[in-house]
Amino acid sequence: MSVISPPPGGTAETDLDSIAEVAEKALERITAAKADISRIIFGQENVVEQSLVTILAGGHGLLVGVPGLAKTKLVETLGTVLGLNARRIQFTPDLMPSDILGAEVMEQAADGSRAFRFIPGPVFSQLLMADEINRASPRTQSALLQAMQEYHVTVAGQPHDLPRPFHVLATQNPLEQEGTYPLPEAQLDRFLMQIDVHYPDMDAERRILLETTGAEQAVAQTAMSAEELAGYQQLVRRMPVGESVVDAILKLVRAARPSEDGSGDDVKKLIAWGPGPRASQALMLTVRARALVEGRLAPSVDDVLALAEPILQHRMALTFAARADGHTIRGIIQQVKEKIG
Repeated sequence: MSVISPPPGGTAETDLDSIAEVAEKALERITAAKADISRIIFGQENVVEQSLVTILAGGHGLLVGVPGLAKTKLVETLGTVLGLNARRIQFTPDLMPSDILGAEVMEQAADGSRAFRFIPGPVFSQLLMADEINRASPRTQSALLQAMQEYHVTVAGQPHDLPRPFHVLATQNPLEQEGTYPLPEAQLDRFLMQIDVHYPDMDAERRILLETTGAEQAVAQTAMSAEELAGYQQLVRRMPVGESVVDAILKLVRAARPSEDGSGDDVKKLIAWGPGPRASQALMLTVRARALVEGRLAPSVDDVLALAEPILQHRMALTFAARADGHTIRGIIQQVKEKIG
């Protein structure tokens, strides 16, 4: 078991004891948060778990699903339950970068002097919902790149720090492509996970009908504060990771890349381009966060396999020949998982 270096004057054992003590308290709060979210969002347990894992790992998430599957409601609920200052942007083709980042305006004082004042845009929030992000132009989409990676924005040559924690949860409709602008690979790579939102099952949809069309509806309650969440995000980074898990991450990511010299197995020959080191970093963080959400102090290889698809699928592309033969990215990832499973 490889353990993150203990604090000065401490030992690995005392650091593990400290992590265990903090993790027990964190588990109570996270369990309460999941329970409160489940009162509002029905039949999307995997989506809720992956969204929590994304935020606990300190990253951004891309929610992909057809309209009407409670993607917007989920983000609103997460903001309330996690105690985050949440804002929403509806992306449209005429949206400008200044509508997201903010702009400088000229103000005139009482003595006649003039000066520029920066008016922050909606990106200055702790949880930003980018609704239908693929409907905005590439110029506007790129306005989020610096914010998502560096946690500050530059307007008129001046940097402005974003509040922390800062997370972007974007939604995207996978069906309607007319009048949309697909996200470039560089921006897709900034999303820690792609979370696919599927239709609910029969029982969940029955519950939706009964509980959301009456006179009274459940209201989300705050389960933790932003400061607590930031502490749990640091806890995730302190959790120990076994060598077997590290090896599984490396094997998985490297097996999902094309061979540089054109050789390799049949799977590699189907891949046009694959995930870079950022995918490995994403798995190292998310497997820890998933273990914490499920009440464990260390991740396992099963966590790596469970998160392979949401971490890798938006960081890969198949060759034309592979697509013509009917191969899919999900199918390729499944074949890669079988090699290390």
